[in-house]
Amino acid sequence: MVQFVPGEPTPDLAAVLRGHGVQVTAQRLAVLRAVSAHPHISANEVAEKVREEIGAISRQSVYDSLTVLTDNDIIRRIQPAGSPTRYEDRVGDNHHHLVCRSCDRLVDVDCAVGDTPCLTPVDDWRFDVHEAEVIYWGVCPDCQASAA
Repeated sequence: MVQFVPGEPTPDLAAVLRGHGVQVTAQRLAVLRAVSAHPHISANEVAEKVREEIGAISRQSVYDSLTVLTDNDIIRRIQPAGSPTRYEDRVGDNHHHLVCRSCDRLVDVDCAVGDTPCLTPVDDWRFDVHEAEVIYWGVCPDCQASAA
């Protein structure tokens, strides 16, 4: 997982790309920096952030970079129903997400705890199950306060 933590050294993103066998380009570095600095960012927002950093970049180049980074497990694609696709750099664990129905705010939720029968398939069809993807839907505290 690549994360920017205030007060800690910035991770060597070029080394992260090389470590995954991905060619290092200015576009990929800028896309990875945008996703790492802004968890749950949409592709359009990535394009805006990258343009602020390196200037002109085509939308196709942004999508190509996001695809390469996702396909190589450097970032994760999140696709909540009815919401734009989002990207994050939290990979390698089985966490879930919570989405506000009012403002589309999306936050990480660690793996479900306690009795979780819905996460164990009744019939796994002999699949080697690696993870379960869960999206919780609700209304965030800010939207609850606005509605009150």
